[in-house]
Amino acid sequence: MRRLCATVLIFEAIVIGLAIPVAITIEHEPHWSAGVAGGLLAGAAVLLAAVVGRPRQGWALAAGSLLQLGVIAAGLVVPAMFALGVLFAALWAVAIWLGLRYREAP
Repeated sequence: MRRLCATVLIFEAIVIGLAIPVAITIEHEPHWSAGVAGGLLAGAAVLLAAVVGRPRQGWALAAGSLLQLGVIAAGLVVPAMFALGVLFAALWAVAIWLGLRYREAP
């Protein structure tokens, strides 16, 4: 589960980082607000990737799920993030499901 969830979060951080210039140039958002919002989301994804799946870090799965909602909400600024947010939320859910399934396997 650790590798799957961390991989989803790292790729998500990359996509969020790439959405910052889109928000600035295409959506005409102020540089500082796009940078702060995108930076916080991407930073949270990287920090969660570092702790997800470790012993006694079950809160990271819940925090990662909330992060998925934040990425979907970023679609209010950059409409493409709606689709990307839903895609990453689905990948996140599958990663958790496969991780739990693998953990239960004999």
